[in-house]
Parts: sequence; C-alpha cells; structure tokens
Amino acid sequence: MSGPAADPPSPDRLAGVFSVSSVQRTGETVEYIGDPLVPPDAVAEQVRPVFRQQGYDVRLEPLGSASNGGTTVVVDPGDSGLGVPRTRSDGYALVAEPVDTDAGVPWLNIGLLLATIASTLYVGASAWYYIPVAEAPLRIFEAWPFVVAMLGVLGIHELGHYAAARYHGVDVTLPYFIPFPSYLGTMGAVINIRGRIPDRTALFDIGVAGPLAGLVATTVVTVVGLSIDPITVPERVANSDTGVLITFNYPLLFQALEALVNALGLGSEIGPGESVHPIVFAGWAGMFFTFLNLLPVGQLDGGHIVRSIVGQRQETVAAAVPGALFALAGYLYFTRDPPPVGFGAWGLWVFWGLFATGLAYAGPARPTVDAALDRRRALLGLCTFLLGLACFTPVPFEISAV
Repeated sequence: MSGPAADPPSPDRLAGVFSVSSVQRTGETVEYIGDPLVPPDAVAEQVRPVFRQQGYDVRLEPLGSASNGGTTVVVDPGDSGLGVPRTRSDGYALVAEPVDTDAGVPWLNIGLLLATIASTLYVGASAWYYIPVAEAPLRIFEAWPFVVAMLGVLGIHELGHYAAARYHGVDVTLPYFIPFPSYLGTMGAVINIRGRIPDRTALFDIGVAGPLAGLVATTVVTVVGLSIDPITVPERVANSDTGVLITFNYPLLFQALEALVNALGLGSEIGPGESVHPIVFAGWAGMFFTFLNLLPVGQLDGGHIVRSIVGQRQETVAAAVPGALFALAGYLYFTRDPPPVGFGAWGLWVFWGLFATGLAYAGPARPTVDAALDRRRALLGLCTFLLGLACFTPVPFEISAV
C-alpha cells in the first residue's frame, strides 16, 4: 500500500502471541501494553505480517524504555475512552508506527535491469546468433528471444523468493540483475532480505520458492528451445582459426527433457553447419544456476533449506561443502587433459570451493523462532535437492582444440 496507514490492528488479532491489557495512541504511533505469550524476541516477527497489512512496522520494548516513559494514561482495548494511570515499570509495549511503503520508482533496479538487457542482447547476438554486431548494430535486437529466455529464468527464480518473503511479511527488495558481457550476458540476479525471518517455516518457504519457480521456467524454456529449428552457423565462424571449441554438457534433467521432446516428435535434428537454438542454452544456464544455488551452504537457497530442516546442524553440513568441491576439482585436474586455454572445469569448482568457504564462514540465516519444521516441508526440501542433483554435471563445459 502507499499513502497514510490504515487503522491499526485490533488487539484480538494478536491473540496467542501478545496479551493486550490496554492501548495508547499518540499521533500515528500506537502502543499495545501487555505481556508476551511467546518468547519476547519472537513477538515482533510473529505479528509483523498483521501490522504490515495495515501499513505499520512494529517493535517490542520493555515498558520502562517505551516512547513516553514514567506514568502515562492508557485506554482499554474496548476503546471506552476512560484513562487509567499506570506506571511503566513492568510488562512490555508493542510499539506500532506507520511506514512509508511508497518508496517511489526503484531506479537502481530499473537501471541494472536495462544494463543487463543490453549486455545479454550483445552476448546473445554476437556469441549465440553469430551476428556481426560491429558491422550491423541494429541486428543486435534479433537476439531478443535469448534475452527473454535468460532473464525470464533468472527473474522468475528471484520473484519466487520475493513472493514467499512478502507472503510471510518479510521486508525484501525487488530483484537486482547483474550485467556481465561474457558467455551469459549476466551473472544472475539477487534480492536483499532486509527484515528478520520469523521462523523456520518462513525461511524454508523463501529458500525453496526460488529454485522451484526457476525450475518451472527452466523446463518451459528448455522444451521450447529444443522444439525450435536449429540455427545455421556462418562459414566465417565455422572456418574460424581461433583454435578452441567450447562444448556444454547436459545434466540428467536436460537429457530427460530432450528425450521427452524427441518422443513427442517436436525436436529437430541438428545437421552439418548447424547449432542448437540459443534458447536451449538459456535452459542449460537455468539448470546450472539452480544447482549452484542449492549448494547447502551459508545464505544460498540450499543453505536456507537445510538450515530450516536440521537447524544449527546446517553449519556442519556447510563445512563439508568446500571440501567436496575442492575434491571434485582435484579429481578433474588429475584425470582430464588440460584445455588449450584457460583452466577448464576444475578451475570452476576451485572458484566455487573458495566462494563456499566464505559463505560457510559468514554463516546461515537465523530465524527468530527456531522451532522444528513440519515433515511435509522437509519432504519437499528433499525432493528439491534431488531436482538440484538432476541439474548437476561434474564437467559443465569442455574446451578443446578445433
């Protein structure tokens, strides 16, 4: 909502969390005087969604530190208008203040989105559609299907997180896209969770919503890409003397979708001098990003899910992740021939091992109420990790000489 706050919630909407003995309103600030029915640290987070619906933010304070201090006049919850002196020496005040939810135009989000569209257009046109952008700049817009597919997958992933966070009343930003003019045209997108996460249920829902929403989008993009006729590789590219060829390997989920498309008679054979449609690569990238996000470490989606299922033992799981990635990198380094240029797949896993080390050191998200997660969500979390494994391939790409 935008504009002035609505009427504050009635005391009965706080039942089970905060017992209200009286209410005071000073200007736009409302104080509910009473006692917590749950641990005090958890009160504000549990009732925040109720207050956010009415346009208020809320905090819990001991009566001695609430806004006026000393002796004040309060009115009973029935709004009788009868003032009763009360000394602020014990109990708590749940202080609600209106928040300005009309933050204006999110210029930073829009600017980064436009920059990411530009970088993805350039990469898609030059690398995947083989368009000589320097010679024909306006042809760059022919790569719009690749842009829609790539940013659609990433955007739907982040909007899954955003929707779940808003559902649980957690303050969260719109997605920030990250432009990067190389291979993908982007380094992904992120959202910033600014509010406290109330409990493990909210943490799980926020963590799992992104990968599941993104996988739905990835599945659609992959099937569409495999159903479209391949594109012709220009002779100037086929006869290039750059000396290297990058091959992207398909994970199990991609192979299953490819088999399904072929079984339905929707796929097209790739002939000599042809390449898969660029949208196919957007589907591959969606699966690759999904697997990386589901690594059970730190603030990644996988870290959120594991933290919500096993609690503080998530830190033990996270500590093993860098070691597993370094071990995979070492195995690839000693068992595969070195590429003609660059570091190959082993370098990728070394990078992610170092990154995971930093995430593990920073630690996971910590919900305010650390009660156990229900079994239905725990089972959904297990299924999500199985889908993540289906998006994994130990050698995502190979670099070879032409």
